[in-house]
Amino acid sequence: MQNETRFIEWQHHAEAPEKAPIFPDGCRDLLIIRNTDGPADIVLTGLDFRPRIAALRPGVRITGYRLRPGAALSPKALEAVAADTSRAQAIVEEECGGHTGLDDAIAALAAPSATAGSAARDLGVSLRTMQRLFLNKHLPPPDFWRLLARARHATTLLATTAPLADIADRCGFSDQAHMTRELVRWFGLSPGHLRRNTAVIGLLSQPALGNWTGEQISTR
Repeated sequence: MQNETRFIEWQHHAEAPEKAPIFPDGCRDLLIIRNTDGPADIVLTGLDFRPRIAALRPGVRITGYRLRPGAALSPKALEAVAADTSRAQAIVEEECGGHTGLDDAIAALAAPSATAGSAARDLGVSLRTMQRLFLNKHLPPPDFWRLLARARHATTLLATTAPLADIADRCGFSDQAHMTRELVRWFGLSPGHLRRNTAVIGLLSQPALGNWTGEQISTR
């Protein structure tokens, strides 16, 4: 069944100075950042390729709209939000539109044990056609989505008691060492460290690439 959820709204309030970890998730977020003084800042985040830290000042309040994987907003939409932040939800709803071929391609690449070739076959197109789809949207190539989805899937299994070698096998890594390299690459932590860090596992479990749902989230 197609998931028609276009975005997920979330809120965050920094009561004290914060250094918030941000991990690659295949999604952009529209941020309405309200500081203790001055007008709100409107930011459309880019796609992350590695973990980073966002420094937040005390008193900052953020209303976020996480767009579904691969989605973006036009400059015109961002200008409209800046002109009237109370209309942000309606603007995002209209701008993001319904289900597209890009959604199908990303879902195929995020499937367990997918390859770029198998995803293209599932879509009934050539690999080159699928590659052009991402290129024309100014998005990273198919392997970005496939490899990130695989790594994110592995982190969901780290919340279980499954042995690391079994998780690596189930997610299509060549071995446990391969999984370790990929998780360090994307999230900056080894499987063992991730497994012991329930806060990070919680962040990585939020709806995004590979597990996009309509479930509400409270913070990014």
